[in-house]
Amino acid sequence: MTLLDGGAAPTDLVKEGSDQGFMADVVEASREQPVIVDFWAPWCGPCRQLGPPLEKAVRDAGGKVKLVKINIDEHPGVAGQLGVRSIPAVYAFDQGRPIDGFMGALPESQIKLFVDRLGGADMTAEIEPLLAQAAESLKLGDIGGAAQGYAAVLQLDPENVKAIAGMARIALNAGDPEQAREILEHAPPEKANDPDIASVRAALELSANAEAVGDNDELGAAVAANPNDWQARFDYAEALSARGDLEKASEQLLAIIEGNREWNEGAARAQLLKVFEAAGPMSEVTKQGRRKLSAILFS
Repeated sequence: MTLLDGGAAPTDLVKEGSDQGFMADVVEASREQPVIVDFWAPWCGPCRQLGPPLEKAVRDAGGKVKLVKINIDEHPGVAGQLGVRSIPAVYAFDQGRPIDGFMGALPESQIKLFVDRLGGADMTAEIEPLLAQAAESLKLGDIGGAAQGYAAVLQLDPENVKAIAGMARIALNAGDPEQAREILEHAPPEKANDPDIASVRAALELSANAEAVGDNDELGAAVAANPNDWQARFDYAEALSARGDLEKASEQLLAIIEGNREWNEGAARAQLLKVFEAAGPMSEVTKQGRRKLSAILFS
């Protein structure tokens, strides 16, 4: 029989496992090459969805990894020891210990990334396309797609600041600033002032006022009733930015600057710069806002 790279025959790459054989099939075997364990059950729909692409990715890896599938209905022991609460649950073992894993069914592209990375492939070329795709998904409001993209990047590069900032922004947009702060703490200390990290931090500072500012509709009505009431317009901009609508907040602040740029010692311009920082230097909010600001200041 022809052996694949790494010395594994094709029929040996995927096998059914058991509680009794776990030490030999997974723990000891992982000292020779990484072993993926797929905890599944026949009644589990997502397990049936995950199984074929996971097996395909393992076979396509050319013997660099193995897959052991364990039916938890027949062999619940190891799953219980590992704290498996839902399936499918996938664990990757290397040198006798679990080093990575994921829960639930993933898109085929992410499964391939997981397996290839575990097999030692150079995945750096995959990072930029994944970041671009995640950013576009976030822009379009596809939160699930954005989260999957950023999570895939973090599998490849756990310290990637763009992915960390992206996940933090998702948490913030979901109304969970505490989780956003916790995510930001994973950024390497030397990159704490990276523009992407600073952008989310600025957005967190703006959102901290969400409970203190007034109702958006009431403040908007006050501006409509008296467009030259700069304080009302400023308050409306604060409320909009605190609740994440940076584009409309920018518009309100630009209206103040256009009408009375020196109002309140330039408070509108200072607040506008905070909005730009929160939106990020490459965002449409910032790019269009800076163009409009320049047109106002130099007209």
